[in-house]
Amino acid sequence: MKDSIQTVSAGADHKLSEQDLAEAKAARYQAGKSNSVGRYIWPVCALALLLAVNLLLDASFFSISYQDGRFYGSLIDILNRSAPVALLAIGMSLVIATGGIDLSVGAVMAIVGAVCANLLITDISVFAVIIIGLSTGILAGVINGALVSYLSIQPIVATLLLMVAGRGVAQLINQGQIVTFQNDTFSAIGVGNWLGLPMPVWLVIATLLFCQLLVRRTALGLFIEAVGCNASASRYMGINDRHVKLFAYAMAGLCAAMAGMIATADIQGSDANNAGLWLELDAILAVVIGGAALTGGRFSLALSIIGALIIQTLATTIIVSGLPAKFNLLIKAIVILVVLLLQSEKFRNQCKQLLRISARGDV
Repeated sequence: MKDSIQTVSAGADHKLSEQDLAEAKAARYQAGKSNSVGRYIWPVCALALLLAVNLLLDASFFSISYQDGRFYGSLIDILNRSAPVALLAIGMSLVIATGGIDLSVGAVMAIVGAVCANLLITDISVFAVIIIGLSTGILAGVINGALVSYLSIQPIVATLLLMVAGRGVAQLINQGQIVTFQNDTFSAIGVGNWLGLPMPVWLVIATLLFCQLLVRRTALGLFIEAVGCNASASRYMGINDRHVKLFAYAMAGLCAAMAGMIATADIQGSDANNAGLWLELDAILAVVIGGAALTGGRFSLALSIIGALIIQTLATTIIVSGLPAKFNLLIKAIVILVVLLLQSEKFRNQCKQLLRISARGDV
């Protein structure tokens, strides 16, 4: 009798442990994925609000037409124009998640654009140009990563070096001129379309899916966040923080290379002075709007893309409103500040307390 009771008890414990295991597996942590719904609500609400404002300013804002095998409309323009910043934001998210920052992505865009434009003047194949351009971006990222991870130079200083020198390198490659080319195959990267959508949009989607699979379906995402939270502790856990940082900066360089190709293909030329100018700041801002911690650790690639869409939608809103150009930067800064305040849990709690105090005063 005692043996049967012990057997039943053991079976119950076994079932209970399986249930606990199933619940733990369902609720397990995944890098790059937030379990807080609020982190997604506020950026999405901000984007929806900006779109609603545009609709009030222009009744045809949401209208989309299909002509010559391609969709046209304001929404399509926002997606297309936000593509370079969205690509930069993907790479910047990984870098910031490691506790670093990359100020050189705009200059890397200029370098890659100059390399591609000068190669296209020759008889080299477009495929080789794309490979060389991507390799150039990865090389720039590896240089930044090596300075940060192996030489222990502060990220803002290490990347500032390439930010300043990189644009000079691009000017040297172009010999101080704007280099133009005529190549329909390469130009398709910037002005082509597939299934009705612009090619830059497809590049962003493909890059996002690839990086999301890396950080969600492998241990790499956990390694990145562990290094960002505490590099020394992660080293004791057996994580090679130097390799992780090197990979993050290399990915940022790769994303910058793709953004540089889009910008170069769009105008069919390379302008070393203006290509990617100050886009690194928009990329950082997009990541911050996405709720990433600048101190490292927490990040979300999807929210960074939403941040890039918010920035481009805001620029479109200012143009549609017809406000003088001198107010553009001020309005942009105010709106972004409001979005960031809404994302702050401390700010929301303080607002709730003020509302409660005012309600008690009315009573």
